[in-house]
Amino acid sequence: MVTTSTTKGTEQENSPNKSLENSLNRQMIAILDFGSQYSELIARRIRETQVYSEVLSYRTTAEQIRQLNPKGIIFSGGPNSVYDSHAPQCDPEIWHLGIPILGVCYGMQIMVQQLGGQVETAERGEYGKASLYIDDPTDLLTNVEDGSTMWMSHGDSCVELPEGFEKLAHTDNTSCAAIANHEKKLFGVQFHPEVVHSQGGIALIRNFVYHICNCEPTWTTEAFVEESIREIRAKVGDKRVLLALSGGVDSSTLAFLLHKAIGDKLTCMFIDQGFMRKGEPERLVEIFDKQFHIPVEYVLARDRFLARIEGIIDPEEKRRRIGHEFIQVFEEESQRLGPFDYLAQGTLYPDVIESADSNVDPKTGERVAVKIKSHHNVGGLPEKLRFKLVEPLRKLFKDEVRKVARSINLPEEIVNRHPFPGPGLAIRIIGEVTSERLKILRKADYIVREEIKNNGVYNDFWQAFAVLLPIRSVGVMGDKRTYAHPIVLRLIKSEDGMTADWARVPYDLLETISNRIVNEVKGVNRVVYDITSKPPGTIEWE
Repeated sequence: MVTTSTTKGTEQENSPNKSLENSLNRQMIAILDFGSQYSELIARRIRETQVYSEVLSYRTTAEQIRQLNPKGIIFSGGPNSVYDSHAPQCDPEIWHLGIPILGVCYGMQIMVQQLGGQVETAERGEYGKASLYIDDPTDLLTNVEDGSTMWMSHGDSCVELPEGFEKLAHTDNTSCAAIANHEKKLFGVQFHPEVVHSQGGIALIRNFVYHICNCEPTWTTEAFVEESIREIRAKVGDKRVLLALSGGVDSSTLAFLLHKAIGDKLTCMFIDQGFMRKGEPERLVEIFDKQFHIPVEYVLARDRFLARIEGIIDPEEKRRRIGHEFIQVFEEESQRLGPFDYLAQGTLYPDVIESADSNVDPKTGERVAVKIKSHHNVGGLPEKLRFKLVEPLRKLFKDEVRKVARSINLPEEIVNRHPFPGPGLAIRIIGEVTSERLKILRKADYIVREEIKNNGVYNDFWQAFAVLLPIRSVGVMGDKRTYAHPIVLRLIKSEDGMTADWARVPYDLLETISNRIVNEVKGVNRVVYDITSKPPGTIEWE
């Protein structure tokens, strides 16, 4: 049953931790991060082989690694030169653990330098694509085609190999593009096998994971779900858990997992701030309450949020006020519904890697929530609202969350839902947000989504939405002069949202969307298309 409440206005840990103690993680590859932009990508590529991987700081000691007992270690690339005075170095005892190691770019140079070889500035740097010529096609380079294109990004080269090492491959500009000490199972590559531009990169990674490290493919969606349910039950016991639900894939997947694990000990709270897309609040309640029988505490707070940002033009101030109001509503409703011992958050693995903010209760040693790190991105919770955290998704990347969502039978409309900002349509209205402008944008946005779904291309885009500009332009409709708002269409493609490119949409689809918006949305007489990539632009306009 849905309960409706109407409110009235007046690092995380980037180190070895307990998440590695369950049985799933015994088959794992540890990645020591030396500052590479590709460290997360290495982890994702390892997981694509169905073997668990985790990114750790390069400062992780040999003893910490020994306790984790990984099947293999990968040293990432990095922006430094090994001979820089402040270049990051690893614990030299790691070389004596007897664990297979693969050094990538800077990671290979660290290996060469610390084991007695020599690294120097190259006469010619190597950036971008290069052909790899294989001298030894065994072990690491099995099934990697001679002459394959690999992605290079280095200004230093290894000019003298340590004792016991031999060359496996070269390029036109790099004599030691891949090296190995077969006896000690130490390998290095000067290129980046993890990027899509490296043709034989995945084969190389699979060779390291399966044949050199002898891993088995135990990191599966089904195993993750089973293990997560056991962990949730063991941690929560008979205590109550509160989850702020948004309708996105992260919080929805989390809600389903928690409900499977603890049933009615879970309370889902959905705060309707009035900035959602057309039909989304109603559909969310219908799916969870009617279809899957997961109760949702529906908090109607539209008037309150709109009043809070009345007259506000600055985008950062809009975000700040919406965030602050969310905290206020969350505090009031959690006290009304509580008490709760745990707060469930949809923290994902990139959040864990990127965040250096770890909050630990000094008495219990458990992480506690002093801020919501979720879809709302709203900043700090009041100190008096201190919950212990439940974060079952904190090991997963976004694509892995979608796989879990499918495995537990979430509807495809949730699984494939485009990312939607916490402040919602309020930051897709440039300048002041009014009820009339929300009405205009909500209709226009619905037409965009409806047409790309009708044309079967919804999943072709990372995001596809409309933006309302706070200006008016002259138009002619029915032989009459109009003076109305323009709508900006923003359809983009991306893999992770960090970079993005505008989508080359067929003209007939753009024409259909434009005609419908102008004809069906009162207050709009012009539609334009944003052809700006990220960078230099951002995906959202505010």
